Amino acid sequence: MTELADPSSGCAPARGTYRRVLLKLGGEYLVGDGRYGIDPRAAGRLAAMLAQTLRDTGVQLAIVIGGGNLWRGDTGHELGMEEAQSHYIGMLGTCMNALALQEALERQGVVTRVQTAIEMRQVAEPYIRRRAIDHLEDGKVVIFGAGTGNPFFTTDTAGALRAMEIGADVMFKATYVDGVYDADPRKVPSATKYETISYLEVLNQRLQVMDSTAISLCMEHGLPLVVFRLEEDGALTRAIRGEAVGTLIGPGPNGY
Repeated sequence: MTELADPSSGCAPARGTYRRVLLKLGGEYLVGDGRYGIDPRAAGRLAAMLAQTLRDTGVQLAIVIGGGNLWRGDTGHELGMEEAQSHYIGMLGTCMNALALQEALERQGVVTRVQTAIEMRQVAEPYIRRRAIDHLEDGKVVIFGAGTGNPFFTTDTAGALRAMEIGADVMFKATYVDGVYDADPRKVPSATKYETISYLEVLNQRLQVMDSTAISLCMEHGLPLVVFRLEEDGALTRAIRGEAVGTLIGPGPNGY
């Protein structure tokens, strides 16, 4: 495994204290004890953790949340639905999750705005890049719904895109394992965890971290990624402070 580039090389620094971050969450964090849907108690627990992180760090926080707890576009297609239509349904599911998380955050006293790539002005703002940045600079949390607004692109790709648009210092990918491994540690107990790894190695090894479009987008623009387990006590706070949490994905010595 190659080492990540040194900051003096002109590539992104390995780790540091981050001022503005984008957190990519799966919709499964809102399920609670069920298999599908939204459990307001689960949303409340997630919001309480995020609110504490904001109080501890003062970070500017943007969020992209998936919709897998409600609908998966690929699943609909596999069951015979026209693929683009299935993806649009999934995008609407992410908006439902965004609204649920907004409500939970505001019950914690965190002023939150939802912006959506598909307009639904009665319940959320349309995505406007400069307005999102203004909200963040004002101390509001911004949740981006409806992915990129286009079918065939995942919410991972939407997270990478929005992170770059708002000038985030890093993208955090919350998962149920504590980083990136060379195999699924839930199936292969001997799997090896990477502390750092380059974008190109993730792509070449076909590691199931994020979809290849999202990784390639981050690689092209030098956006660092941190993959970690959100449930670990204080993990998000420590990651924002630049501590070695999870796995850091960044440019190798060749910039990739």
